[in-house]
Amino acid sequence: MTVEAPGTSSGGDVLYAKAKKVFPQSVQGRYRNFKWAFMIVALGLYYFLPFVRWDRGPGAPDQAVLIDFPARRFYFFFIEIWPQEIYYLTGLLILAALTLFLMNALAGRVWCGYMCFQTVWTDLFMLVERWIEGDRRERIKADKQSLTAKKVGRTVFKHFVWLLIAWWTGGAWVLYFADAPTLVTELAFGQAPMVAYLWIGILTATTYIMAGHMREQVCVYMCPWPRIQAALTDEWALNVTYRTDRGEPRGSLKKMKARAEEGLPAGDCVDCGQCVAVCPTGIDIRDGAQLACIQCGLCIDACDNVMEKVGKPRGLIDYETDVNIQRHLEGKESVYRFIRPRTIIYMAMIAFVVGLMVFTLINRQLVDLNVLHDRNPLFVQLSDGSLRNGYTIRLINKATTARDFELSLVNAPEGFSMNAVGVKSDDPRSMVVPIQADLTKELRVQVFSPPQAQLEKSQPIAFNIRDTETGEGQTVSDYFKAP
Repeated sequence: MTVEAPGTSSGGDVLYAKAKKVFPQSVQGRYRNFKWAFMIVALGLYYFLPFVRWDRGPGAPDQAVLIDFPARRFYFFFIEIWPQEIYYLTGLLILAALTLFLMNALAGRVWCGYMCFQTVWTDLFMLVERWIEGDRRERIKADKQSLTAKKVGRTVFKHFVWLLIAWWTGGAWVLYFADAPTLVTELAFGQAPMVAYLWIGILTATTYIMAGHMREQVCVYMCPWPRIQAALTDEWALNVTYRTDRGEPRGSLKKMKARAEEGLPAGDCVDCGQCVAVCPTGIDIRDGAQLACIQCGLCIDACDNVMEKVGKPRGLIDYETDVNIQRHLEGKESVYRFIRPRTIIYMAMIAFVVGLMVFTLINRQLVDLNVLHDRNPLFVQLSDGSLRNGYTIRLINKATTARDFELSLVNAPEGFSMNAVGVKSDDPRSMVVPIQADLTKELRVQVFSPPQAQLEKSQPIAFNIRDTETGEGQTVSDYFKAP
């Protein structure tokens, strides 16, 4: 019996490989500057948004963005979302998906390279790493050295700063679920709920591990988006590309000059390896499109810097489409089609969802009425021959002030009446119900038919709720059941 070595198939192909250490080098350029700008804005919003205040009136929370589980509310500045309005969350998820599809159709994995949370926090962790341990060469050299007091001190300090960032990341997240200043004080004095400490611990650990240690392995092995986006892209999408028509054959500057003088083909690539040195996933873009490429554009900055130094045109590595790659090989100029059926459909769908959400927000009411008919029994026949149906009615006051509502029985035949448990009224078909601010009130309501009335098996009726001051209201239809 033959025993195969671990990691090999019967054909000798390697099924997995040990992860190699990646030491990305710092680089300056337009794409790197954009990444810095986005990181500052994104992390600034994430860390400090819970402390932004928004006046909603007396008795209402004044935190601008708050997910209030005890009160079952989501507050976003002037918008207040109730549990019954979960469709807004559905709309946001659909918008996020469609926007991601549109970005992919225009510029491939641009989300991965600039806006993904894994990319943003990994950039921050690598910035700390360079600040403490030095750039690529210093870190490679230190990695090969034996342990020294200086090396241990730098390593411990680096991980301490990483843990501080990860801890504040987890802490910032829980601040979105309670009043931020109050929760910070409770956390500091050990008075916060245990669930807050638990989630801070979980998010601290995941941020520290994923941004500090796993890094590019999350993008290559864990994230499903690289596999999904490959099925959604087309030949007109921009992707980071090495122009083989310009760069090959490649070699040192001296060697390429000698070839040019001899009349032999000479590419612009001087084989300096800077595109590989700055890559956060450690790939060589000159090998073509790869799953590990997150389209961050740092190799473009590195290559452009080298091209300027050697007096050659920028753009040897650039965002380019598959169509233009082929056109370059044929000696033709680049053409771009950002407006095409795919992008038009995505933009139309995004506009429709946004328009629908804005319309419902503008026309939403601060009152809601839910009616639930009793199912067992559907009706009760009384001794005088009249019928009784029971209903559970829920009245919702979404305003930040207490209001009085008139609940009425409408669209019911003559002689019908109703009453509610715990509510007194002189009118047999209506009653006034006070509801406190931002609360729901549930009523047990009974509706009666006249004695010996000739009724259909299912008689349509309706309930109406109306603010006694503003007139704002809502009507809900239901049925009165009979034998």
